[in-house]
Amino acid sequence: MPPPAPGDHEARRKDVSEAVWQVLAAKGFGGLTLRAVATEMGVSTGMLTHYFPSKRALVTHALDLLEQDTAGRPRRTPPADGLPTVRAMLLDILPLTPADTARNRIWVSSWDLSLADDALAAQQGDRYTRLRDSFRPHLERARGLGEIPTNADPGQLAAAAVAFVHGLVVQALFDPGRFPEDVQIAMVDDFVAWLVRSGPDTAPGACHDLSSRLSSGRLNAEPSAHDAYMSQEELS
Repeated sequence: MPPPAPGDHEARRKDVSEAVWQVLAAKGFGGLTLRAVATEMGVSTGMLTHYFPSKRALVTHALDLLEQDTAGRPRRTPPADGLPTVRAMLLDILPLTPADTARNRIWVSSWDLSLADDALAAQQGDRYTRLRDSFRPHLERARGLGEIPTNADPGQLAAAAVAFVHGLVVQALFDPGRFPEDVQIAMVDDFVAWLVRSGPDTAPGACHDLSSRLSSGRLNAEPSAHDAYMSQEELS
């Protein structure tokens, strides 16, 4: 089969990308094959080799699509700079809606393939670097506002934020009954409160001032959900 004409190539690429996304949504990375994409499009696998000469090329394209979808998802509007923005960013990552749950399932399904391929692993590492870097300026702003200690390292706190939220994502995906929406939100608020209390030079009254700046007073609104989670842990 001859390669697509130049004018057709870009038109076809959108169709190919849509088919890749549909396969990811239905089967995750474990089910992402040239045959599966070809079946979704109703074409031969030979046609797809003009776009993806190897499985790695297909997976790389799929990861790029997933990153674009993640970047373009609806976001919360932070009520203020600093930690309220950090809180909103953490909530945006969690599987709190069906769409976010599906997106996180696809991300988690990509880890196995990425860990088995040095080039894909490096690309994933770069994605995590970008995610940590996206948190850093807001933590620097929080430090400038006196919300976190002046000796806090925004880079380290950004790494802690990403480690925390992705750990919570995995637990919520595997055990949604124990980590429903209200528990996830309560745990985010506990993490944000920990940021406020994380050093000896926290400004007097910082916790009180911050709680009024967080949307709807979430630090005080969710303790019952967190208490319920802790009770489940103690009984298990």
